[in-house]
Amino acid sequence: MAAVQWRSSGRNYDAELQRCRPEAALVEFGDYHPLKPIMVTDTKTRRGARKGSTSSSSSSSSSVPPDPLSSLLDGTDPLSMFAAASASEPPAMSHSASTGDLGRKRNEKEEEAVGPDFEPWLSKRGEILARFTTTEKLSINLFMGSDRVKAPSPGSSAVSEKVRTRLEELDDLEEGSQKELLNLSQQDYANRIEELNQSLKEAWASDQKVKALKIVIQCSKLLSDTSVIQFYPSKFVLITDILDTFGRLVYDRIWTMCSDPRPLSDSFTVDDVSDTAKETCLNWFFKIASIRELLPRLYVEAAILKCNRFMNKCGIQETLPRLTAMIRGIGDPLVAAYARAYLCRVGMEVAPHLKDSLNRNFFDLLGAFRQIGSESVQNQLVLQRVEVPEYLTLYSPAVNWILQCIAYRAPEPLLTEMMERCKKLGNNALLLNSVMRAFRPEFVAARATDFIGMIKDCDEAGFPKHLLFGSLGRSLACADPPESERLTILNEAWKVVTKVRSPQDYVNCAEIWVEFTCRHFSKREVNTVLADVIKHMTPDRAFEDAYPQLQSVIRKILTYFYDFSVLFSMERFLPFLDMFQKDSVRVEVCRSIMEIFIRHQEEPTRDPVILNAMLHICKTMHDSVNALTLEDEKRSLALLIIGFTRMVSFGRDFEQQLSFCVEARATFCNLESVLVQLIHTVNQLAMETSRVMRGSHSRKTAAFVRACAAYSFITIPSLSSIFSRLSLYLLSGQVALANQCLSQADAFLKAAVSLLPEVPRSISVEGKHRSSESFLLDFINNFLATLLVVPDHPEHGVLYLVRGLLNMVQDYTWEDNSDAKVRVYISALPLLAAMSQETYLYSIPKVDSNETLYGGDPKFLSEINKLCETLIGQILDHLKTLCRDEQSTRRQGAMAFSLFGVLLAHGDLRNNKLSQLAVNLWSLSHKHGHCEPRVSVRTLEYIRHQAQQADMTHLSDTVQRLALQSCA
Repeated sequence: MAAVQWRSSGRNYDAELQRCRPEAALVEFGDYHPLKPIMVTDTKTRRGARKGSTSSSSSSSSSVPPDPLSSLLDGTDPLSMFAAASASEPPAMSHSASTGDLGRKRNEKEEEAVGPDFEPWLSKRGEILARFTTTEKLSINLFMGSDRVKAPSPGSSAVSEKVRTRLEELDDLEEGSQKELLNLSQQDYANRIEELNQSLKEAWASDQKVKALKIVIQCSKLLSDTSVIQFYPSKFVLITDILDTFGRLVYDRIWTMCSDPRPLSDSFTVDDVSDTAKETCLNWFFKIASIRELLPRLYVEAAILKCNRFMNKCGIQETLPRLTAMIRGIGDPLVAAYARAYLCRVGMEVAPHLKDSLNRNFFDLLGAFRQIGSESVQNQLVLQRVEVPEYLTLYSPAVNWILQCIAYRAPEPLLTEMMERCKKLGNNALLLNSVMRAFRPEFVAARATDFIGMIKDCDEAGFPKHLLFGSLGRSLACADPPESERLTILNEAWKVVTKVRSPQDYVNCAEIWVEFTCRHFSKREVNTVLADVIKHMTPDRAFEDAYPQLQSVIRKILTYFYDFSVLFSMERFLPFLDMFQKDSVRVEVCRSIMEIFIRHQEEPTRDPVILNAMLHICKTMHDSVNALTLEDEKRSLALLIIGFTRMVSFGRDFEQQLSFCVEARATFCNLESVLVQLIHTVNQLAMETSRVMRGSHSRKTAAFVRACAAYSFITIPSLSSIFSRLSLYLLSGQVALANQCLSQADAFLKAAVSLLPEVPRSISVEGKHRSSESFLLDFINNFLATLLVVPDHPEHGVLYLVRGLLNMVQDYTWEDNSDAKVRVYISALPLLAAMSQETYLYSIPKVDSNETLYGGDPKFLSEINKLCETLIGQILDHLKTLCRDEQSTRRQGAMAFSLFGVLLAHGDLRNNKLSQLAVNLWSLSHKHGHCEPRVSVRTLEYIRHQAQQADMTHLSDTVQRLALQSCA
């Protein structure tokens, strides 16, 4: 291609804008709606329609795709229609459903029987295991299978051999075929119990039912051992897991026997059960009845209590009272209490309506409390060196569970009855504590004053009163007592709480009552409570062992006091924060405070109390960042600090706002994203100043916006991300230009240009390395658009910024086989063409661009044309190299078409050489068939349309030549 002389076409931007405006069309809104479905009606009679059919004029909805939004107009939507269809057709159960699935579905039904408001045993399991621990050594008996193998006698039948084998296995049990493991730690003990649980499942799966029964019996025997009494509640949890497993296995086996050929419904009756299943079920109860020891016989029968449904309609109703009476034969009151708890647990699962047995268990439990003072129990406590208060707490899980079962959906008068019984027992503290935790908080709150009176009359030695006040406080945190009694309740409670000597016991109780105080009282009372907490937890640095409770106190205060002007006006709040001296905990507390601040602070603030306190909190978070801090953690902390800085506003006091940003920059220098936000804030501050002054700066405001520019210019180099620096240099330069700070804008743009050679060829994006080329091209295009309004510096010659940018692009080390440099050249041509116009497309108020400086000077236009010719020459040279393979020819066609579009839009095609170049580029872009036909057709239509304009008739000849080329 021959060298070409560039000449930009003259542009009348206003006229072009008018031509591009869409024509206005009147719309009758009564007949039009953007979501209204398009209905196509077929008026032709369907071929082959039956005689008498009424569908000769029907909507051809099958030919029109349905609009999912249109269904909103008639009140239906696909999801609701799907849900309705699912509800109308319940899925049928497959005959091949596994036993586990059947059991799981039944368990869901049974849980629904007691309702979701009933707290299940599973939710208490983890708490009990974590609370009742020991360092004492434990022991356990493991089942050892029989090694005896006897050859069958000649002529014996298979049935008799099976009977003989089972009898021998039972003999093994009687002979004590087991092994005792001693000196086990608590974790070892739990692991051994889990092994027994797995052995039970394996024995059952291999059809060794007698072996499974042996395992369950041996585990039940362990519940009679109270040699390590502090661990007994946890032992109960672990072993009853095995009993639960055994109960499910037996029930599912009998259920499966009844489910052939059709599954048994959940509401089955005894008449629906087959004789084989009844016989098998009865056989299990006979086996259990033959267990000689009371405790294992009781527990194992309770585990399969539900199986009574297969044998007798009233089986469960008759069995529960009998098992309840059997528990009276257990001598140890602790063992008996947990046996009653297990029976209540099973009873609530299988027959929650049978409250009589639950009540009888509770009354028996009240009688058993008299045994606690017996000589045998006292001797046991002395032997194990356990104090009475600690011993009484061992009863808590069992008593709490029994009372929860009794109190479930119970009427309010039952609480009154329970309170009377507690009084008759001398206000037994353990029982009173369980009553307050079991009944609905609304019932307890209404009688809070009565409960306080009963707590006062309790014996301090048996059960600490602060635990009772803790239980009362939990109820009052969920329900409100009478308003007239609230202050009295708080005073009475705090009299007891503040006298607790143990820091751990104190903070456990204080944490509960802080919520009551925050909920019903002002900052004065809360401040008093905080002062008391500081007084108790500061000596001997007791707070170091109570960080979770102290964090809970902070969370509760923030829940009710999220007005930070009130919060920070509490004298003891910041001293309370000083107790969090462990770095990780301190940062976590500061994070929680910041989250509440960002969530609830709706209006910007300039309150010095809030600002000083929040700066201190943010600095704590910032100073926790080090070289080992994860990027996600840095990002999380930075977002919180940014949220704070955005909420700081000094109104029209712009200088104070800038001073805050200066202080914040020094405080948060290690978090780059915070520095980026501060730069944006300062730039916004400069633009706000311009808006207030309506673009006409005074001497004072001009100095201020220059100070803002200086802030950004100093801060940007400290950023490590090169693209952040580039974008902020450009943005800050644009802001400076908008504020008539020409020298500052020039410095920003020169800094951006000088930074380009440092851009790496690849960058890390979300942990993956990606080419930086696309990011760099986006930046350069944005930069070029800005250069249109940037006036040339009087000491640096014509177009010095444009030339400097292009020189940097020329010298930059691009990727191999990259077209990026040429794409920049193509993007620079529209800029240069726009610079040659008499009136620029856009301008900045009170800033004289090159259009004013040069005023269409021929030397200036000549410099632009020379630069354009140089760029076109570079582009054409690059196009000549792209002819090696299909991929390169595709790139060649794309760039040729891009350059053609630039010539068409910005070049003066009345110049024959330029017009011929455009035709050659069109031909080159279509040469290998890589150009999109629809784009080509629309381009030709556009040129024909333009050729009809009075000043564009010269395009008629060009479009004819292009059409011939396109048909070739």
